[in-house]
Amino acid sequence: MKKETREVQFHIRLSREDGLGRYCILPGDPGRCAAIAQYLEEPCHLTTNREFCSWKGRLLGETVAVVSTGIGGPSAAIAMEELAQLGVDTFLRVGTCGGIRLDVASGDLVVATGAVRMEGTSREYAPIEYPAVPDFTVTAALRQGALRCGVTPKLGVVQSKDSFYGQHDPASMPVAGELRAKWEAWKRLGVLASEMEAAALFTVAAARGVRCGACFHVIWNQERQAAGLDQAESQDTSTAVRVGIEAIKLLIQQDKEGIL
Repeated sequence: MKKETREVQFHIRLSREDGLGRYCILPGDPGRCAAIAQYLEEPCHLTTNREFCSWKGRLLGETVAVVSTGIGGPSAAIAMEELAQLGVDTFLRVGTCGGIRLDVASGDLVVATGAVRMEGTSREYAPIEYPAVPDFTVTAALRQGALRCGVTPKLGVVQSKDSFYGQHDPASMPVAGELRAKWEAWKRLGVLASEMEAAALFTVAAARGVRCGACFHVIWNQERQAAGLDQAESQDTSTAVRVGIEAIKLLIQQDKEGIL
């Protein structure tokens, strides 16, 4: 029996009549949507409901949506689920992260090749043994898009968590020992950075048969700070946005040409 599609999706408040197309950029912060949409032709605001702010425009003749997801896996999964119901099949997460590995500095660009599933949302889609990995084609487009922008990205695994303060104030948590032990494991395994949505998005994408990749602007690296290495906090996400736009262009071109 075919799954029924709501005329207007419950959380994002969009329908097929909004004509979203196949491609969508997913920032976390609703405040970033308007700035990202300005890279598109004919940008227009669609709707805002809760953390979900939606815009659309055009690139290379194709409609591209920009929809914020808020913070964390649950709301990111909701956005992807409802957008997929409306025909979107290619998702590109553009967000921020905190570095873990010492060579990941403020201002760097991280492209995720996988995500540690230290969050709860993905467990309702797949057993924990299933890896959270992005679509290869989208990831390759992000890497090539970065190089087109004159940026050398850091490619590797990121850690996805549910609690921001579990990372930044583990001593205050009743499970402090567990948190610290796992953080040390991520360091020893060469995990690049910590963020809050990638594992959920990659796993939901696999479950729903859509494509997803992710890139992140590095704001800070607490391990560099602890090691006494120079760094300055960086909040400018414009490079990550430009890389995301270039990646979408590449994907549109490849899809038109039938390149896998």
